[in-house]
Amino acid sequence: MLDSLFKPRAVAVIGASSKELAIGNRVIRNLIDFGYKGGIYPINPKADEIRGIKAYKSILDVPEEVDVVHMVIPAKFVPMAVDDCGKKGVKHIIINSGGFSEIGPEGAAIEADFLERAKKHGIRIFGPNCQGIINTDPEYRAYCNFTFTYPEPGHISIVALSGGVAEVIHQEFSIMGVGTKIYASNGNACDITIPELIEYLGNDDGTRVIVTYVEGLRDPETFKRVATEVAVKKPVLAMKAGRTKEGAKAAASHTGGLAKEDIATDLIFKKAGIVSFNTEAELIQAAVAFATQPIPKGNRVGIITNTGGPAVIATDVLVGRGLTLPPLSANTETYLKEHLYPEASVHNPADVLATGNASHYRACLDAMMDDDNFDSIYISFVTPFFVDNVAIAKEIVAVNQKQIKPMVCNLMTNREQQAETVKILKDGGVPCFSLPGAAASALAGLVEYQQIQSREKGVVKTFTDTDKAGAEAIIGTAKATGRTMLAADEVYGILNAYNIPTADWRMADTAEAAERAAAEIGYPVVVKADAQSVIHKSDMGGVAVNLTDGAAVRAAVGKMEKTLKADDLRFFIQKFEPGGVEVIFGAKAEEGLGHIIMFGLGGIYVEIMKDVVFNLTPVSDAEAVEMISAVKGAALLEGVRGQKGVDRDGLAEIVQRLSQLVSDLPAIQEMDLNPVMASEDGIIAVDARISL
Repeated sequence: MLDSLFKPRAVAVIGASSKELAIGNRVIRNLIDFGYKGGIYPINPKADEIRGIKAYKSILDVPEEVDVVHMVIPAKFVPMAVDDCGKKGVKHIIINSGGFSEIGPEGAAIEADFLERAKKHGIRIFGPNCQGIINTDPEYRAYCNFTFTYPEPGHISIVALSGGVAEVIHQEFSIMGVGTKIYASNGNACDITIPELIEYLGNDDGTRVIVTYVEGLRDPETFKRVATEVAVKKPVLAMKAGRTKEGAKAAASHTGGLAKEDIATDLIFKKAGIVSFNTEAELIQAAVAFATQPIPKGNRVGIITNTGGPAVIATDVLVGRGLTLPPLSANTETYLKEHLYPEASVHNPADVLATGNASHYRACLDAMMDDDNFDSIYISFVTPFFVDNVAIAKEIVAVNQKQIKPMVCNLMTNREQQAETVKILKDGGVPCFSLPGAAASALAGLVEYQQIQSREKGVVKTFTDTDKAGAEAIIGTAKATGRTMLAADEVYGILNAYNIPTADWRMADTAEAAERAAAEIGYPVVVKADAQSVIHKSDMGGVAVNLTDGAAVRAAVGKMEKTLKADDLRFFIQKFEPGGVEVIFGAKAEEGLGHIIMFGLGGIYVEIMKDVVFNLTPVSDAEAVEMISAVKGAALLEGVRGQKGVDRDGLAEIVQRLSQLVSDLPAIQEMDLNPVMASEDGIIAVDARISL
């Protein structure tokens, strides 16, 4: 348990300093100034007192039990200090100092040394090279941290490895006047991990929303498991760094080249039910709303405004993020016509006019809260000098405190002149934003969480008409010969073992054998060169299509023999399958997570268009259907301009079969099926590759 870390009875600082600008001084000051309720014990062998508090030469000299010790000492002294803490019975150590694994092997050795000693004593380590923790709970007021933001009590908790980003987020909440509950930045995280912290916050009654910033996941499977459990109970909001990277290293398949380097983290967020954001601003805005508002039941929003332009901006953002603005119900329209000025706009948005007063806002709020057409309310509130803004604020708060539906407010005001108005809204738990787009973004975050939590999870099917043993034998043969790229007959053998439909095929070593194979298959056929050195066959002259007789087959084989000159050259003869929509399927192994499955529009332009979507294995039936619908060109699969749609159920089934295939055969590193010809009559793979 981490209770004694966040709720310490006493805190000591080894390396406490009399120097004003030293971290060992700042930690003492923060504990004092923030009103920490427990004992504070500076440890410094050369000082009698620090900031008016008696100092001790050793942690062993402290007269009471100590739950948390800060260490602000050079790295080389930390292992011995950990032993002293063990003798004292300390439960947690926050190591603020640097000089450990982040600097290389020498520092890593010291880190391993102190960690081994800590485990022997039953001590948990927070850090090293970290800021520390803050708990605003009035019973503790624990500011075990050297930063400078003194937060008000609230319901947002922040956890991140990066102290710099975490503090920027924390400071922004403070600037907005929004309180936080727990703050934890754990640096190197050699012991206490981000998943542990998220799990703890998931069980913390005072935390309503968890905010995290991720630069990479050391244990992705544990993170996914914990986040999945916590996100059901309360929102977990995350921002991932490094989104502008173009992709992974050059790979042997389209799937490897199309998967972004950080795609696994994005997919973990999606699978776990985490609400993901591209910017820290959107993350912060959503957290502010989550801290005080109920979760909406849907995406339908009603807008109340006393000025036109900002409501238009908000509408653009809301609709762009997937929300809708339904019309007022007949009852609401009738009610508002009776209670607003005759000139008011009784639509959605409802414009009470600049002269709209408290009763007008209250009429709109009550009506929209009762109207089943709306799931949430967006308020645009400019504060003109000629109306009683305080009265309007009180009515907004009165409705908000009923917690019927979530609301956000775009408050456009001079915060000094309208200080009372601002305070009323803040104290009443109304999330207020100066910019209309920010308020709209916050509301969109609430809706996104609702959609994530209510989406159909589906079931992971297990297909029984497969030949796992046969596929494993194919891979075993390839491994025995030291090959990582499978030959064409091996690839299609594995696909056939999992009942993934393919065009009829044969292998041939000579032109004569190729002609016989073509006759067995039936014309027209395709001839493809097959060799370890021939990867992008079409680019190298290794593909001949729509061959209608034996002479054409012999000529194609002869040309490839002269052009490619590979010692292991063989020929893959396949039934020519024209027509249909070209799509792509793929898979890529992710360490600790299984595989990523890919689906998209395929063919030779796939790497240019990049119209593909991904998911983590295992892929459920509902997730497979969602993948098919998620590509930008999904309309092509439904049929356009007189063309018939394709077998979408068949596409979804292949996604699920591929998911089972790579789960059964973890040795597969990458595979792609491109193109796969999709039509209303069925799905047929006509080209595929697998690497181990």
